[in-house]
Amino acid sequence: MTPAIEQAIATSPFTALGLPAAIVRAVLEEEYTQPSPVQDEVIPRALEGRDVLAGAQTGTGKTAAFVLPILAKLTSADRPAGSLSPGIRALILTPTRELASQIADRVAAYGRHLRIRHAVIYGGVSQQRQEIALRAGPDLIVATPGRLLDLMQQRLVRLDTVTHFVLDEADRMLDMGFVHDVRRIVATLPAARQTLFFSATIAPQIETLARTMLANAARVSITPTVTTAESVDQSVVFVDKADKRAMLERILNEAKATGQDGDVARTLVFTRTKHGANRLSEQLDRAGIGSAAIHGNKTQGARERALEAFRRGTTRVLVATDVAARGIDVEGISLVVNFDLPNVAESYVHRIGRTGRAGATGKAISFCDREERTFLADIERLIRKRLPVSGGDPRPATAAAAPAPSLNGPAPRRQGGSSFRGGGGARYR
Repeated sequence: MTPAIEQAIATSPFTALGLPAAIVRAVLEEEYTQPSPVQDEVIPRALEGRDVLAGAQTGTGKTAAFVLPILAKLTSADRPAGSLSPGIRALILTPTRELASQIADRVAAYGRHLRIRHAVIYGGVSQQRQEIALRAGPDLIVATPGRLLDLMQQRLVRLDTVTHFVLDEADRMLDMGFVHDVRRIVATLPAARQTLFFSATIAPQIETLARTMLANAARVSITPTVTTAESVDQSVVFVDKADKRAMLERILNEAKATGQDGDVARTLVFTRTKHGANRLSEQLDRAGIGSAAIHGNKTQGARERALEAFRRGTTRVLVATDVAARGIDVEGISLVVNFDLPNVAESYVHRIGRTGRAGATGKAISFCDREERTFLADIERLIRKRLPVSGGDPRPATAAAAPAPSLNGPAPRRQGGSSFRGGGGARYR
């Protein structure tokens, strides 16, 4: 290392948290200059070996909050160069393929200067490559519950050497019905282990699950579950169910016609069902608006191609269900449209959190038909505010003639919440 790099490492706040130089060097290369609040709170406790129960939403830097200390702990018990690992020492369990892939990317980035092997395990693809990765003797694996259980039942993976366990997105695990799979996996782990438990919401069910996995845990709460991002301009438009597609096309086409393409350059649209996502994407394509659908029935290859086209900007609109969208990590999403309001109020917070990240501004427009009024009431009760209504009357009988929401609205109001940016402009993960 050059003297300049050594000086940067020595004076880095990440070094002050107790992280080793090789990891701090990688973090600085990722252009992270200041730890986010969740990293400030979690990393020192995790380095002490304590269990942690953390309430932290996506976008707060939680991935680094658990990956960095785990890498540090594994490094402190480093194996000789060239030797195989004595067994899997760390397990990160996450609900979706996309999240597993993203976390594995972060493990590779933060551990680039370490001799630590890792593997990523998820369904929807052939398991052959995953078998090869497991035979190479990984120190750490990132996995989704279903595929991991499959491999365990085939006696291709053992977890009796795990010393560090992370349960990520615990609330989504429950929403997706994975709680029994999670319990089966945890039952095979050694009792003497460190557990880091992360959830965007800490509901009573989460508390109950956490109590079965944690011992004398340090509690960290960064962002209240009812907080929506301060950088997102939110609004609702009342529209009959049959008119929603026309309203969406109108928003997108008017933005293009008025030279506001940047406001809809990357639009993420949420539907409640997989069939609805497919149908809407096909309808938008026929209207000349490039789109793709992403949901749990899509193959992993199809999902990755859709995401890559969305990142590149060759696909203007991505239509997604809640399950598939959990873990979408695309920079510069300018507009989120709730084509269908979620029937679980907390999902609204997760959805609109896809935009307005890392200090950028974004817009979130929700369509509400007559049958969704109770969903809207639940959302407003959760976030403790009434959403501004496009078109004037806050509760019109019908919105068939309501104007399309303006994308030139007032600046976003301060509503609490957090976005974090390193001095180099990188978003925390």
